Amino acid sequence: MSVPTDLDQLRDAVRERYAAAATLSSQDGCCASDSDCCSPDAAVMFDAQRASFGASLYAGEERDELPDAAVLASLGCGNPIAIAELHEGESVLDLGSGGGLDVLLSARRVGPTGLVYGLDMTDEMLDLARRNQAEAGVENVQWLKGTIEQIPLPDETVDVVISNCVINLSGDKPQVLREAARVLRPGGRFAVSDVIADPDMDDATRADMAQWTGCIGGALTQAEFTAVLTDAGLVDVEIRQTHRVHAAAASAIIRAAKPAPDSTR
Repeated sequence: MSVPTDLDQLRDAVRERYAAAATLSSQDGCCASDSDCCSPDAAVMFDAQRASFGASLYAGEERDELPDAAVLASLGCGNPIAIAELHEGESVLDLGSGGGLDVLLSARRVGPTGLVYGLDMTDEMLDLARRNQAEAGVENVQWLKGTIEQIPLPDETVDVVISNCVINLSGDKPQVLREAARVLRPGGRFAVSDVIADPDMDDATRADMAQWTGCIGGALTQAEFTAVLTDAGLVDVEIRQTHRVHAAAASAIIRAAKPAPDSTR
């Protein structure tokens, strides 16, 4: 199946796949332990993929902090908490928060004086995240339903924007980055994990719906990601590839910042 050109159809396809992953992650037994939406094989993650996607990318002590369902629902290609350098009292937004793993870890890092928003468009994921929050006993969290292209927050709301293997799924990535810049306070930080495509990724991979919803086909190249971050008004862009996730793509740490009020840039 080819990737639709209509953004609503593309979003619906992504939503359907994530809803299936949330449902599987909520079940008991082997079905939950094998679930992962962000892999080339949809809701099932095979042994060969566990090193590239999912909960294995988090330290054991991080996984032990949270309910099993939150860990099992991890869909990402990295660990944004490890790169965000969160501080007590900060406010954080997680774009595409899924089952809530990164939100709940962030909430522990910023403490009771901080606040973490988890934004997701999928009801099943939000329901799963709320159950995981209740089990974890974390209070400084607010869940938001919406899309990453239209973040339901006022301007200059958060200190940090994080995300884990979600921006590549959007059909309008420049708009996502403009929205991230909009909700960041001056001096705020952008720290995400995402997939970076090789410049020579083939057209067949780009046009394959399974590869797109599997976090590969829609990925930007490093040069493209740098350009959209810069166009959104962010500075100090740093992109560092960490590990291969596909023959034509790699996971990467992506950092940038919103200029502070006294910045001359």
